[in-house]
Amino acid sequence: MKVLITYPPIESEKGTPLLSQNRQFQYFNNPTFIFPVIPASAATLLKSKGYNVLWKDAIVENLSKEHYSLYLQSEKPDLIALETKTPVIKKHWQIINEIKTILPKTKIVLFGDHVTVFPEESFKNSKVDFIITGGDYDFSLLSLVNHLNKKTKLESGIYYKERGKIKNSGKFKLTHNIDNLPFIDRELTKFNLYQKEFNIPIRPYAYIMSARDCWHAQCSFCAWPTLYPKFRTRSVNNILDEIGMLITKYNVKEIFDDSGTFPVGNWLKEFCEGMISRGYNKKIKISCNMRFNALNEEEYKLMKKAGFRLLKFGLESANQETLDKINKKIKVEDIISGCKLAKKAKLTVHLTMIIGWPWETKQKALKTLELTKKLMTSGLADVLQATILIPYPGTQLYGEGLRNKWFLFNPKDYERYDMSEVVFKTPDMKPEEVMNICNNIYKKVFFSPKYILRHLTKIRNKNDIKYTIKGIKAVLGHIKDFSRK
Repeated sequence: MKVLITYPPIESEKGTPLLSQNRQFQYFNNPTFIFPVIPASAATLLKSKGYNVLWKDAIVENLSKEHYSLYLQSEKPDLIALETKTPVIKKHWQIINEIKTILPKTKIVLFGDHVTVFPEESFKNSKVDFIITGGDYDFSLLSLVNHLNKKTKLESGIYYKERGKIKNSGKFKLTHNIDNLPFIDRELTKFNLYQKEFNIPIRPYAYIMSARDCWHAQCSFCAWPTLYPKFRTRSVNNILDEIGMLITKYNVKEIFDDSGTFPVGNWLKEFCEGMISRGYNKKIKISCNMRFNALNEEEYKLMKKAGFRLLKFGLESANQETLDKINKKIKVEDIISGCKLAKKAKLTVHLTMIIGWPWETKQKALKTLELTKKLMTSGLADVLQATILIPYPGTQLYGEGLRNKWFLFNPKDYERYDMSEVVFKTPDMKPEEVMNICNNIYKKVFFSPKYILRHLTKIRNKNDIKYTIKGIKAVLGHIKDFSRK
């Protein structure tokens, strides 16, 4: 049986779609392609079980619709698997219908957070054959392929049509032991194509996931608890063995762990000690997602010693009211103290923030801008990512938006969830004002004389110069992304 795991081409005047990470979606003018860990794991698992697996990311390969169609007609896969998300779900329905006209016998399956929330919707709007709900796409896709090939029983969480009626195998369960997964086959999944991320200056690098997905999993705006309501970690030795393989087989110099929040506590201590005892801390750097109030000074220092380079923190807002409303469970003071502790340990601090909260006034939104600018220009943070609030279906915030009538447009206009416009009403700002604040964050931070001077003093060699040039291009790209009319 031939299985194609793919991202079809999506052509848009808005730019290049960033779909492969699937936490946030945005069209980019200066895109960075993030390696899709779970679909890659699915491809590897299927191959390990003897199936003929194809991998075609038409977005990262910049394939036209014509070339992609010719590829499909040439390969004639028995099953096509697509990861989807709210802003492109309608495009994927159209693509599915187009595929069915040229390959009517090919089965098509969708998975992702949107179809987990609305599994029956895609059957009503396209000729899709199966929907996988939940986040363990890899195990679930194997179950589906075994069912089609060997007539085995479907595991829970899979929707299908039978005699014109939509049926399912029950609610998805996250009971799989993720240590049982084979290490991702980087040749099969063409990881060399995903080497353009600005914030990872060391090449080659690789994405992994130590856990699924976040041990906090309470933030009201986050879509991934829809996929992973239960937190699971891989064993420390399992992760260390994969890192060792990436070092020896692929000469990887840096790893980004894409777990929603990196495991902490005894797991973190054991992991760091393992990195040191195996000597990996001298061969590879690690970056990951982290929460502000999760670590103490000694833990930051241990992470640095173990080879960690960058920690990505969700600042989200400088207003305590907002942090409380979104269940962030941190204080504004934690943001400042967390940055100080991380920088004291000589770690790079990456901040993410969100503009467009439906209860924040312009004054409060500007307060977030000012805190971010202060942290960045004072040297307490190094990298910044600002986004517009997107209340994806399935999140707590989406439900609140429906109840409180916060939406500026029909909530079913899914293509408008692409961060090119504001989704929710705000107390005293027009949508263009919200977009301008997002735009101005980049301008006021990265073009401030204090930030420029501080950055210039860090330049030591040609690689630093190249990294700075890439950074300038990335900032200009972000400004353009939020300047569309």
